[in-house]
Amino acid sequence: MDEQRIISLVTLAQTGNRDAFGELAVAFESSVFSVALRRLRNRAEAHEVTQDVLIQAMRKLDQLREPERFAGWLKRIAVRMSINRAVRRPNETQCAPETFGSLKSEPQNPLENLLKCEAATQVRGGMDRLREMDRETLIAFYFKGHSLKQMSVDFDSPIGTIKRRLHTARSRLRQELESLQSSA
Repeated sequence: MDEQRIISLVTLAQTGNRDAFGELAVAFESSVFSVALRRLRNRAEAHEVTQDVLIQAMRKLDQLREPERFAGWLKRIAVRMSINRAVRRPNETQCAPETFGSLKSEPQNPLENLLKCEAATQVRGGMDRLREMDRETLIAFYFKGHSLKQMSVDFDSPIGTIKRRLHTARSRLRQELESLQSSA
């Protein structure tokens, strides 16, 4: 769209002509969207901000004193609103897919419950057969949810040693579980 057409549409829109502003919105929507997308890096949010920017521009168009500066004025609104949106949005968190698996609302059948209980019993039996250090290491990490750093303090050992103990304890538990299954 050429500059003279933009100036005439802005002037008409400032007098209340909604069709003129509609034409401006169609012409500048993609550039507003690209500004928002660069700032937000999220297509859905960029679409929302684009709509908000166009509404804001329509409301405040009477404040624009120089119609030839419409494109830059609109871009400044887009940048400001995108930054505001990015600053105010909640922090995103990342969860492992397994986390959502526990949120299933599907009822479990009795056989699944029985198998889970049996597996838990086998794990407890295998844990009971481990050495005390192996058992404490696995319990601290998997059941109590302690971090490696926290375990390092609790066990008064370097993190590397804790990692090695976890690896060794897992291997020994696996062997115990295999021996329990082969004897059953």
